[in-house]
Amino acid sequence: MGRYAVVKTGGKQYRVAEGELVDVERLGGDVGATVTLEEVLLVSGGDEEPARIGTPMVEQAQVTAEIVEQGRDKKIIVFKKKRRKGYKRKQGHRQMQTTLRIVEIQA
Repeated sequence: MGRYAVVKTGGKQYRVAEGELVDVERLGGDVGATVTLEEVLLVSGGDEEPARIGTPMVEQAQVTAEIVEQGRDKKIIVFKKKRRKGYKRKQGHRQMQTTLRIVEIQA
């Protein structure tokens, strides 16, 4: 198993490895731009060194990623109903998302 990290962005945590594609909540920037994720919760050095766990963040650690695509996720249906009352509401939306390619994990 290679080197990986756990990063926090958009209120969620993602396990990422170098060269991997990850869909996260929308980040500002154009396609091809470089983004630095500084909220790193864990860094694993693979088999050579033990994992470094942050309290809550790992000191001097960051993950560099490249924006591959700015798009939208698949549609989510929000349906509300109260039985026997004739109340129904149907609403949906598509969440904005960014696809990142992880370039480097620095620890």
